[in-house]
Amino acid sequence: MKRRQLLKLAALGSAGPATLGYWFKVEPGLLSITRPEIVMPHLPGDLDGLRVAMFGDLHYKPEVDEPLMQKLVDAVNREAPDLVAIVGDYLEYDDAVIPPMLEHLSRIESKHGIFSVMGNHDGWYSVGSRVKKMFKERGFDFLINEHSQVTINQARLAIAGTDNVWNGHPDIAATFRGIARDTPTLALIHEPDYFDTVVTGRDSILQLSGHSHGGQCRVPLIGYAPRTVR
Repeated sequence: MKRRQLLKLAALGSAGPATLGYWFKVEPGLLSITRPEIVMPHLPGDLDGLRVAMFGDLHYKPEVDEPLMQKLVDAVNREAPDLVAIVGDYLEYDDAVIPPMLEHLSRIESKHGIFSVMGNHDGWYSVGSRVKKMFKERGFDFLINEHSQVTINQARLAIAGTDNVWNGHPDIAATFRGIARDTPTLALIHEPDYFDTVVTGRDSILQLSGHSHGGQCRVPLIGYAPRTVR
């Protein structure tokens, strides 16, 4: 190895513990909000300005996440959303964390409902019917290969959600069955790369996904993101 390569390796080795500490101890407790303005062709005027709050990948840990959950709920409520979308991965290893997590999330205020879908971690360590039951008991609309429709200012909007892609059984035909072709559709699917399949079933659609934990790798402290996914 050249001297320069050895110096780079040494720098990485010394920075490794600090970087890992930031990833596991600092960054999970931070909360940031982005407000992208999305233009959808053919959207009815009655839906113009619709505000959707979306979050996911909580991997909730009751023993450490209480302050973060408080901040999350307060932040969502300050945004005064029309709809709330929660896009999966509620647990890390055990679905026993879902009821205490829902104690927090049940304080969220949404004008036209809160809609949730499965994530791959939820499918690995639980089953859809069990997760759905816990959410529905707290008044959440939980979608697994199905949809709901709401009326906002005289316009119809469909909210559709598949099963998780990695280890579930997503069914596009079942998910969109019964939605009129001219009804704008909001698709909630945990894994973003399923979009190429989703658009085979609908023309006018916006997909909201999680799974990528913010969609980027960001260098600690300086904030540089060498790769961004949106």
